[in-house]
Parts: sequence; structure tokens; C-alpha cells
Amino acid sequence: MNESLVATSLRDLRRVLIGPDYPPEPGRRIRSPRIERWWERWRGLAIPLLVLSVLGLGAAAAQYLEGTRGQTDLVSTLVGFGTTAPVLLAFHRPLLAWRLGYVMLFVGVLDRLPSEAWPWNPVQIVFFLTILLALALRADSGVAAWAGALTLVPVFLFVNAANAWGVSVLFLLMLILGNQVRRWRRSSRVLSERLAAQEEQSQLEKARRAVLEERTRIAREMHDVVAHHMSMIAVQAETAPFRLPEIDDPVRLEFASIAGSAREAMVDMRRLLGVLRSETAPALVAPQSGLAEVGELVEAARRAGVPVTLHGVVPEVDGPVALAAYRIVQEALANAARHAPGANVRVAVTHEGGAVVVRVENDAPPGGAAPPDVGSAAAGSDAPGEGHGIAGMRERATLLGGTFEAGPTVFGGFGVAAMLPAVAREAEADAVRDGVPEGQDA
Repeated sequence: MNESLVATSLRDLRRVLIGPDYPPEPGRRIRSPRIERWWERWRGLAIPLLVLSVLGLGAAAAQYLEGTRGQTDLVSTLVGFGTTAPVLLAFHRPLLAWRLGYVMLFVGVLDRLPSEAWPWNPVQIVFFLTILLALALRADSGVAAWAGALTLVPVFLFVNAANAWGVSVLFLLMLILGNQVRRWRRSSRVLSERLAAQEEQSQLEKARRAVLEERTRIAREMHDVVAHHMSMIAVQAETAPFRLPEIDDPVRLEFASIAGSAREAMVDMRRLLGVLRSETAPALVAPQSGLAEVGELVEAARRAGVPVTLHGVVPEVDGPVALAAYRIVQEALANAARHAPGANVRVAVTHEGGAVVVRVENDAPPGGAAPPDVGSAAAGSDAPGEGHGIAGMRERATLLGGTFEAGPTVFGGFGVAAMLPAVAREAEADAVRDGVPEGQDA
């Protein structure tokens, strides 16, 4: 431990003599906004006035030396300005200012008279006190201590015994005052940084809590409204064959299919509600639907009465791209069944140039044009009563780095087309898996 103290002390001494200085911190601003505004406004005038004042006091010091000690004009001018000029560097290069001022403590006693109580001119004493204060405000405690110890050497060499101790105490008081102010400023800055960090953490915690509360509210609404209706659909479809014994077998199978679809939707919804209600819930790792299930999806839509045909060879792609393509086909078939009942629907999922291309088109509905809300949905409108399926499909495609188009066809029908990169980037894939709710449609 003693060796460490000695090494630290020698390092501080070396810095005092030949080490780097303590320039102002870059970007450091004045704490008081009022003082900062004043300084920004008057800096262009204050700095020249300060320089002129120092030069004027240097001239006064030279005049004092010439009149008191009888020095020549050249000597008094050199000593006068040499003992005062270092103060101009005090707050930008305090260590350099101290070194120059320290040398001038030996030069400033030139031709001193035995009758003088102080071996230096008054301006030099005041300015050297200013330099000590500036150094203590910026330098480490060890560096300031060595500067103070070295300063005492010329004091006890040149000041008479009656005043030496008084001058020493005055110099050391300036160092102690500056060092205490530096410590206070440093602790105050650390405290401010901690308070700022705590405030930032508090804001992040509030935001996280708000998000969790909103997710919980959405989960509650979905459970109370959507899950209830899905449960009623499943129960009604399952009990229909017992309540209506006169129905034939195809109808019984249709009711069973409806009940199974409703139960599957409820299972998916429970998983989604679990994620919404908990911020620490694990990622959904259950098998997701993909392109391999597109044929089953088309067949289910055909059994539901939608005249749909599947064209092309469905590519063998898995992962988030396959899930997004499946959901786009699912949503497009649901929209066609809702907005163009009875119209022929064509589904094509192909692999073209390193991308999965999904196209779903329907003809004009028999007996009239498509309802107005189809075009509104295509435009991504958020008006009350309109669905969000088109917006959801577009989000799925763009999150994977693909493209999406939807709009009326030249034959009076409606079509959607999506091009998805066969290999999605990891961050985008996570967004598709976790960020876009399944079956997004109002």
C-alpha cells in the first residue's frame, strides 16, 4: 500500500512539472441558464475587456516596479507583464498558467528592497492567487497538493519571517477552497446523473406498465367479447344435430366442421391472450400453419360454399414466410366470402425468382357489384365498421421486406397480390411471429 501511495505521489509530481494540463471539458455548459444566456450575449465584449484589463494591470505593475525599485523601462515592463500575463491562461490551461506564474515568483523579486513587506508587486500576488484557485478547481487533489508545496519554496525563500507564514496560509487557503468547490461540483454532477438515470428508468417503467395495462385491457376485451361468441358458435354447432334430428348427414358434417374451426380459433386465441397478459410469457412455439396447409384451407373454404380453385404448385417454404403467406390466403378468402358471396375465387401460391408470390382474385359477385366497403378496406381505411384485414396483410408483407397490392380488377372483381422474400431477415421474422396478431380482421 505504501508503494502505491509513493507511486501515486510521484505521478502527481511529474504531472505538475511536465504532465498534461486540465483543459475545460468539451461541451460543458454553465449550470445557470440565466448566466449562460448572459455569457452568450456578452462574451464577444467581455473577453476583449478582460484582456485589456490584464494588460492595463500589467502596465500598472511595471510602473510600480519602476517607481519603487528604480528598474529601467525594459526590465520593469518585462517583469510587470511577465508576472500578470499568465492569469489569461488560468481557466483554460491552469497548469501551464501555474508553471509560468511559479517561475515569475523567482523573477518578480528582482531588485526588491529590504524595506518591502512583500517581495512581489501587488498585482502579481492577486493574479497568482487567482491562478492557484483556477488550478484547484480543475486539478486532482494530489496535483494541487504538490503545486501548493512547491509554491511554499519561494515564499520561505523571499518573504521575511514575520509574513512568511501568513502568505503560506493565504496560498494554501486558495488551494483548499478550490479543491472543496471541485469536490462539491463533482459530487453534485454525479448526483444529477444518478437522478437523471433514475428519472429515465422511472419513465421507462411507466411506459412499460402502460403497455402492459393496455395489453391486459385488449386481452380482457377479446376474452369477454370474441371468445364468448366463438364459444357460443362452437356449442351451437356441436348441439345442432341433437336439437335438429331431421337434418341429413352432409349438414351434420358441416356443423361438425364449423364446431372444429371454432374450437381451433379458441385455442389460438387462448395462446394469444396468454402472451398479451404476461410480459414474461415464452414465445409461441406450437406448430404454426404454413404453405403445406394452404390446400386444406382452400378445401375448407370450398366446403363452406366458396367456389375456389387452387392454381400452381405450392412451394416448400417454412418459417415466417410460410405463415405470412398462409394468413394472407386465409384473410383474402374470408374477405371474398364476405364481400363477394357466390363469386368464383382463384388462389395461386408460387415460387418466382427467390420470392413466394401469393395471388387471390375473385370475380364480381353474382347479381351486382362488390359492396363499397371492399374498396374502402383496400385503401386501408380505418373508418368505423370497416375491416382491418387489408392493413394486416400489408403489414405482414412489409415486415418481411416484401410488397403487397390490393384493389379492384378490370373484370369487376377484387384481388390481392403479395411478394414475400423466401428467406426473411431474423428481426423481421420475429416481428411477423410476435407482432402481428393472427387473423387480423374486424
